[in-house]
Amino acid sequence: MASKLLRAVILGPPGSGKGTVCQRIAQNFGLQHLSSGHFLRENIKANTEVGDMAKQYIEKGLLVPDHVITRLMLSELENRRGQHWLLDGFPRTLVQAESLDKICELDLVISLNIPFETLKDRLSRRWIHPPSGRVYNLDFNPPHVHGVDDITGEPLVQQEDDKPEAVAVRLRQYKDVAKPVIELYKSRGVLHQFSGTETNKIWPYVYTLFSNKITPIQSKEAY
Repeated sequence: MASKLLRAVILGPPGSGKGTVCQRIAQNFGLQHLSSGHFLRENIKANTEVGDMAKQYIEKGLLVPDHVITRLMLSELENRRGQHWLLDGFPRTLVQAESLDKICELDLVISLNIPFETLKDRLSRRWIHPPSGRVYNLDFNPPHVHGVDDITGEPLVQQEDDKPEAVAVRLRQYKDVAKPVIELYKSRGVLHQFSGTETNKIWPYVYTLFSNKITPIQSKEAY
């Protein structure tokens, strides 16, 4: 097994189970799960320069532009040069992917292909705790008390984005933006696509793929 540090990315539309797959990869293989959403929240909370820039766009309901996200993520990666990592939520666009190229070479890119009906159902069952970013699903990850965050006891909300008509728009947007990113990684031979409706059925294949690149720290049953 090579001692080279593993550089991986996960791509998938909202509701594709990306968060769950990332957690399992992190637990089983000891990779750092680096989520762009998490770093955005942290930087906004800490009032950093890049956090303040991002906040201005978010407050207007706009997407955070490439140059802001790229600056944020590249500085986070700079701090983790000695670690295996898995990127989640970055790169979202071709411009971001090209910026990432300048600092590292990716070993694995996972793309989750989930049918639209499944995404719609999952997202309609999704409730979030906005301050922390914790996500609950009423079917397979419900809160202990309905409508309330497990840790803080604060109320959960359903995002406008998770309502069915918004899901269709988000999925279209995701596909338009992700297509050139997926094509880029496909052309390099690092893309691995997984299709299905259940994360538990996709997981063994993801586990096997990573096992070929890095020694597991615990067995795949441990989730």
